[in-house]
This record gives sequence, C-alpha cells and structure tokens, in this order.
Amino acid sequence: MTSTVRPAQTTGAVKRQGRWLALSVLVLAVLLVAVDATVLGLATPYISEDLNPSGTQLLWIGDVYSFVIAGLLVSMGSLGDRIGRKRILLGGATAFGALSVLNAYATTPELMILARALLGVAGATLMPATLALIRNIFHDPRERSLAVGIWGATASAGTAVGPIVGGFLLEHFWWGSVFLINLPVMAVLVLVGIRTLPESRNPNPGPWDLSSVLLSLVGMIALVYAVKEAATHGLTLTTLGTGLLGAAALYGFVHRQLTMPVPLLDMRLFRRRGFSGAVLADLLTVLGMSGLVFFLSQYLQLVQDRRPFEAGLAELPAAVGAVTAGLVAGRAARRFSVRAVVSGGLAAVGVALAALTTLGESTGYPALGAALLVVGVGAGFSFTVTADVILSSVPRDQAGAASAVSETAYELGAALGIALLGSIVTGVYRGFTGPSGTPAGAHESLGAAVEAAAHLSPSRAQALLDAARESFVHGLHLASGAGAAVLLTASAAAWFLLKDQRLDGAG
Repeated sequence: MTSTVRPAQTTGAVKRQGRWLALSVLVLAVLLVAVDATVLGLATPYISEDLNPSGTQLLWIGDVYSFVIAGLLVSMGSLGDRIGRKRILLGGATAFGALSVLNAYATTPELMILARALLGVAGATLMPATLALIRNIFHDPRERSLAVGIWGATASAGTAVGPIVGGFLLEHFWWGSVFLINLPVMAVLVLVGIRTLPESRNPNPGPWDLSSVLLSLVGMIALVYAVKEAATHGLTLTTLGTGLLGAAALYGFVHRQLTMPVPLLDMRLFRRRGFSGAVLADLLTVLGMSGLVFFLSQYLQLVQDRRPFEAGLAELPAAVGAVTAGLVAGRAARRFSVRAVVSGGLAAVGVALAALTTLGESTGYPALGAALLVVGVGAGFSFTVTADVILSSVPRDQAGAASAVSETAYELGAALGIALLGSIVTGVYRGFTGPSGTPAGAHESLGAAVEAAAHLSPSRAQALLDAARESFVHGLHLASGAGAAVLLTASAAAWFLLKDQRLDGAG
C-alpha cells in the first residue's frame, strides 16, 4: 500500500516560494548526467580510432561508469539523507565537472576507463539528490507529478541535446571536447544552486555505515562484471568465482541492513508491491533498451556514413517523444491507471524494438525515425510514472535512499544491457569473414574495421567494410530482438505488480 500525503501538506501555506526556480537548478544536474551519457556513444568511433582500445576495453569505456554508479548510488543517496542533499549535490556537481576534464584529456584506454569510473563516483551523488529534493520541495502531489515529469523530460531532452551538441563539436574539435561541455552547465548549477536550493536531511539519520558501503560496491561491481565476462567469454572458473563473490557481498549487505537499528537502506521498502514493481520495471526497461542506445550512433555513423551532427539529429525523435510523454504522464496515470500507463508504455517500446530487427544497411530514415519516436513516447510514460510511484511510496526523510534504489535499477539495467546485448553484437560482429589481408584488429570493433579499411586497396577496403557492416547489422538485429522480448516481459510484469497502484492525489 502506498503512503499518502496528509491534507495539511497540500495546502498553499506549505508551498515553498521559489520552488520552480529551485527545480530549474535540479534539472540542470539531470541534464549534466544525460548529456554525458549520450555524447559518449557519438564519440565512441573517434575514441576507438585515437586510443585504439580492444573490443573488451571499448565495452568497459562504455559501461564502467554505470558499474561504479550502480554500486554507489544507494550509499550516496543515504549519505545525502544524512549530511544534506543540497551539500552532496553541489559537491558532486563540482567533482563531476573537474573529472570531465580528465575524461577529455585521457591518452590511453586504461586512463579513459579510470576517468569514466571516477566520473561514476561523482555521478552517483547527483541523481538521488535531485529526486530527493523534489520530494522535499513539492508537497502537493499533483505539483510533484509535474515536477517529476519536468525532471524526466529534461533527462530525455539531454539525450537530444547531447548528440546534437556533441555532433557539432566532433565535426569542429577533437573528441575530448564533448566532455568539456559539462563545465559551463556545472558552473551555473553550483552558482545558482547555492542561492536557491533549500537544504534538507533526515533529522534522525543514524551512522553512515562504511561496511555497508563496501559490501554494496563490491557486490554490484563483481556481479555485473561476472555477467559481462560470462556473456563475452563463457563461464570460466574466474567468472564463476567473481559472480559468487558479488552474490555473497550483496547477501551480506541485505543481511546487515535487516539487523542494523538504522540501516543504510530500509529493506522493508521492497515489501510494498508498488515500489518493487516500479523498480523492476525500470531495471528491465533500461536493460532491454541499452544495447540499442549504445550501438545506434555507431550504426548511423559507421554503417550509414552519416556525419556526427547528422547522427545526433537522427536520434532526436526519441527525445521529443519522451519529453512530450513525460509532461503528461502523471495526468494520464490519474485519468486511467498507473499500471495501464506503465505497462502500455513498455509494450510500445517492445514493439518498436521488434520493428528494428528489420533494419538494414540502407534502411530509409522515416522507418527508423518512427521507431525511435515510439521508443521515446513509451519510455517517457513509463519512467515518469514509476519515478512518481517510488517517490510517493516513502516518507520524505527516506527520499534519498528510495531515489537511489530507483537510479540503481536504471544504472544496473544499463550496465547489464550493454554487457549482455552489447556482447551479442560484439560476438556476432567478430565472426565476419573479410578479404585476405584483413588485420586481426578489424574484428575487435566496427570502428577498427573502418580504420583498417583506410589502409587497404579500394576493392579490398570495400569488401572489408561490406562484410563488417553486414555482420554488425546482424548483431544489432539479434540485440533488438532480445531487447523486445525483455520489454514485453517487463510490460506483463508491470501489469500484475502495479495492480491497484495509485498516485497521491488521484481521483
């Protein structure tokens, strides 16, 4: 049963003045994270050419950020509840900007992986703090739904702004410039946030348990790493041992939370069917979509020969659909039902992903654009309503930890999706047969094949590119099909788990 807001909380007397200006600062933080996540996909071919990473290193560059952030989100959300959400947000934003510089000037694949991991530490402070502050600034449930919709719409807008701005930068500057765009956003966020954001924290927080933090971090990273390695290289003794270590650490984390007087994360939250259903829906949705998101930019640039800026514009329909749906999702959930909106949105994404299994090297843009629009609309409805369900299910004092659970599901889904679906694409791609004299490195990634083709005769170069692109697209078909199956499964699960779930203020 979801918690309800007391009538006194919805009166005009408690509506904080300046709350919408404060929201504008919070969405800047969301924009910061969303832009960073999307520009990496566009920059991947350039990073591949410049740093020459192996296929495995390229996947690590893509997903180590998600691994680290997934392992630390709960800890950082709980830390924000304890020391103050404004303080951790502004401190994290400052660190995020500084570490963006390290990403921009990375000179080796190993340094790039380290820089992405450190960025994940800073990023883990941002998203839980923004949602927790929304929960504490907006007491009126309908206003909060609109605020969450704007929050989600901004994240979606960031997925559009990132590729377009990133594409422009990639055409005029070197790939590191896509990370430096974080700096002006961070500066505005910190300077304005100091003056406009209210501080909020749990009045009876209890200690921040370092053992719980370490168990969470080790468990998440080890378990996801094991899944990634098993998907890429099969089940080995090392992979099995790492997976068991991760599972044991997470078991220890849960056991410790259940026995602590004031836990880092109140595990009783998961007894609420609406809360658990919303978290599971988020995880499965991102898992099913992330393989497509990670490889779409490579398809547009390296298969269809689009320039970076054009590739960024090509991804715009998904963001437009998500922004539009996010702004009306709360109203739709109150008029129809939570489960109808979430389940219907997930089903729409699943059908769109299934349609992408027909994608070819020369597929016209109208078909691709229509599929991306449907993906955006479905995801916008689902993510916005599940975020609202999660926030309205917990007391304001626990908003940081609850928001962190939501974001952990998102980041864990992204990491698992890139690991599993990305490994499908990479595994299929490596099996192509190129012309005689094809360098072994061309089988590591499509970017490496394009680079290798530049050093071959025209006829052999074309044969290599044809074989590599055909194999890449075939892998993309399989990943899209697997993603569609995951999304349709998530839709069915949401229909049952979110039964009778209502948003505060419904009716």
